[in-house]
Amino acid sequence: MTTPGFWDNPERAKSVVDEIRRLKRWTDPFAELSRRLTDARELADLIVQDPDPELERGIVDEVTKLVRGVEELELQGMLQGPDDRRDALLTIHPGAGGTESQDWAEMLMRMYTRWAERHGYEVHLLDLVSGEEAGIKSVAMEVRGDYGYGYLKAEKGVHRLVRISPFDAQSRRHTSFASVFVYPVVDDAVEIDLREEDIEMEVFRASGAGGQHVNKTSSAVRLRHLPTGIAVSCQQERSQHKNRATALKMLKAALYQRAIEEREKKRAEVEATKTDISWGNQIRSYVFQPYTMVNDHRTELKITDVQSVMDGDLDLFIETFLKKFGNRAA
Repeated sequence: MTTPGFWDNPERAKSVVDEIRRLKRWTDPFAELSRRLTDARELADLIVQDPDPELERGIVDEVTKLVRGVEELELQGMLQGPDDRRDALLTIHPGAGGTESQDWAEMLMRMYTRWAERHGYEVHLLDLVSGEEAGIKSVAMEVRGDYGYGYLKAEKGVHRLVRISPFDAQSRRHTSFASVFVYPVVDDAVEIDLREEDIEMEVFRASGAGGQHVNKTSSAVRLRHLPTGIAVSCQQERSQHKNRATALKMLKAALYQRAIEEREKKRAEVEATKTDISWGNQIRSYVFQPYTMVNDHRTELKITDVQSVMDGDLDLFIETFLKKFGNRAA
């Protein structure tokens, strides 16, 4: 009879492998920065002994890159919350305003998709309801990759758009709102009190793209958690079984986030007396006309290049937010 080996326990093995990966995210960049710093010092000594304009330009570029590398490592140090390493579930809902707000919600969906692609994350569309004329009524997408939630938690809140509406025949300026929610995706290792009798399931025909099979078959699934009223839906798969499994995963994430919010409620009540909440939940304004400006009301960071932001260049907003609030944002 053989003694069970370490790898005979898949859960334990996976936990150790994940921990090794987490540590390597620290040790590998640190070792690389240390090596490059040593090389730069040696090059600087050579330049002192034998000045060379080309080498001087090279070392200036290298120092700039080293500073950026240290900043990235510093930012990673701010992502130490219990859920920061998890994938992110991101949902977007337009505010009042019909087509104008629905178009804004779709613009935000594209912005976050582009941001994720820039950083090598996988984006999986879980649920999408299109607007009648343009835009979207809602979307849920999963952003898969290390620290997806840690970064995207900075985006939770109401986003405001000011522009000349392309849907207004008189070319008037409109203000639109859309809300963004971000949840950590939980796995089976996290205990969620989710009883089958507390779940109400509804099936319906998918309304999105997918061919004749999707439109003719009740494959889409909506789950409602009766004790809390939380509802999620998924219609991206052809299989009702797969849609239910994905919806259940979304429901677990929403319930987990709710548990976190309840846990932090007392702390939030204390901190509310210290924080300026005059803007409520509105976190950022995107102004297209009469001038161009993206203004984060929490950090007061302002960027005039609206187009680059809409193309997914959100790093400065996220970094500034994390440096100011750190794990208090969780």
